Amino acid sequence: MGDVTRWTVNVAPETDIEVRTYLAQRGMTKGDLSRFIEEAVKWRLFDLTLAEATRRISSAWIATRGSRSSRSVASSN
Repeated sequence: MGDVTRWTVNVAPETDIEVRTYLAQRGMTKGDLSRFIEEAVKWRLFDLTLAEATRRISSAWIATRGSRSSRSVASSN
């Protein structure tokens, strides 16, 4: 991992138990918790970025289609 930054996070007790149980069932140790969290954060950031890009592309496409429709209506008059 190289250089690291220490975080202090607060989670619900149920989340703590669920994550630690999940890691323990797969033979992972306490140190694996940091890797698990880092991977989860990276996936969440990717998901949010992809959703934002999809919204922008969709909005641009809709705007383009809308302006084409109004041009074709105007030219047919």
